[in-house]
Amino acid sequence: MPESPVEQPELIRSLQDPASYDHAAGPVRLIETHISWVLLTGEFAYKIKKPLDLGFLDFSSLDKRLHACCDEVQLNRRLAPATYLDVVPITGTPVAPRVNGTGETLEYAVKMRQFPPDATLDRLAAQGMLTARQVEAIAATVARFHLEGCARAAADSPWGSPEKVWQPVAQNFQQIVPRLTGSADRRQLDALRRWSETEHARLTPLMAARKRDGFVRECHGDLHLGNLAWVDDALLVFDCIEFNPELRWIDIQSEAAFCYMDLLQRGHADRAWLFLNGWLEKTGDHAGLALLRYYAVYRALVRVKVAVLRAGQIAGAAHDDALAEARAILQLATALTRPPPLRLDITHGLSGSGKTTVTQQLMQTPGAIRLRSDVERKRLVGLDALARSGSGVGQTLYAAAATQHTYDHLARLAGKILDTGWPVIVDATFTARWQRDLLRETARTRKVEFRILDFPVPVATLRERIIQRARDGSDASEADLAVLQHQLDTEEPLADDEQADMVSVGA
Repeated sequence: MPESPVEQPELIRSLQDPASYDHAAGPVRLIETHISWVLLTGEFAYKIKKPLDLGFLDFSSLDKRLHACCDEVQLNRRLAPATYLDVVPITGTPVAPRVNGTGETLEYAVKMRQFPPDATLDRLAAQGMLTARQVEAIAATVARFHLEGCARAAADSPWGSPEKVWQPVAQNFQQIVPRLTGSADRRQLDALRRWSETEHARLTPLMAARKRDGFVRECHGDLHLGNLAWVDDALLVFDCIEFNPELRWIDIQSEAAFCYMDLLQRGHADRAWLFLNGWLEKTGDHAGLALLRYYAVYRALVRVKVAVLRAGQIAGAAHDDALAEARAILQLATALTRPPPLRLDITHGLSGSGKTTVTQQLMQTPGAIRLRSDVERKRLVGLDALARSGSGVGQTLYAAAATQHTYDHLARLAGKILDTGWPVIVDATFTARWQRDLLRETARTRKVEFRILDFPVPVATLRERIIQRARDGSDASEADLAVLQHQLDTEEPLADDEQADMVSVGA
């Protein structure tokens, strides 16, 4: 039955009485978003959708809200099966409701197992408590979901076509412009719309190819820190988009772009680069980086839209805060249209010299896309990064032809990433002059800065590290002491003419 504007808030107020539930409930806490109310009762949480039609979602009737609740449970069980429990009716009257009661249904709610609200990663990030381990867990979980847990869009489906990609981008501008009317805001929005139109036209062939090649999948759709939590020392991914398939059936790069952008917006640029590199290392989707900047700007504007919609529902200081947030994210969207300074760094050091440890830091600050020979060598033959190939010195994966193939691949991949406007670090031994020259030429033809990061480490230390790494078994490298000895016997030290590009690195 239709609700009046007064009746729905009355129901929400009444549901804050613990007696409304069919189980023991403590003091009930209400959390409100721009599209829903969430009631925390202690053991369980109940999410009720607001009776809204915002264009990109339609919860305007009870039947539509029921359908959305059922979709929410089904879709979120892909990533959080133990959290999403059921869809339950709310019966009785707005003054005296009963959750999961009998009789005429007033409303429906998604029933979830409650977790501590302070466990969400946006709150941990705000407190300076977001750890590298948590961000690495996001990257690994999302990459695994994209590779194994998402259905691929059928070739004849509309999802992910260039035309469909543009629709929510255009809708963002349509919904933001009437709500953000300052002259400076309008100038920024006009510039961002022109940039988005130009980039969309330029990227249309790639978008079509990505759809054809299976990179448009049924994703989470709303992957930001507020929808991630750290519960029982593990990552929980919840609250995917159920209300609009157009926003869920997307390119996986669009999904990654949201988390990348969100980390940037919250002042965690180092964590943004850590997430992006972790996700890329696992998915191998470096070709999609050409789209990442476009999608990151789009995702920033989604956040602007959410902020201005929220501002329209509140007053006073909260209203002003929401508009300030919208303008801050608008600044980020503008910054995201500008590529960072390009450079190509390569490492030079024997196994165990600390290349991966140092490049792990450099890829976060100042930031770059890292390529690891140990990972890409295995990817070329279909092996997981941590798989053991059993190849001996100079054999199979490490035969001369395979090594040539690996370094050729690294050079091509680095060049393509640079061409899309992202700085690159290549983590490999680069013990042979021809390998270094290959990457120097990649930088030269693109007129970007080239550096050789040199790792001079005593041989005794190298041996100790290799033995310890083998015990740990947690790295992609298969180098053992025999490999180290082979490197010592065959390496070509940096020549005099390479010294100008060399930066000595302690590890």
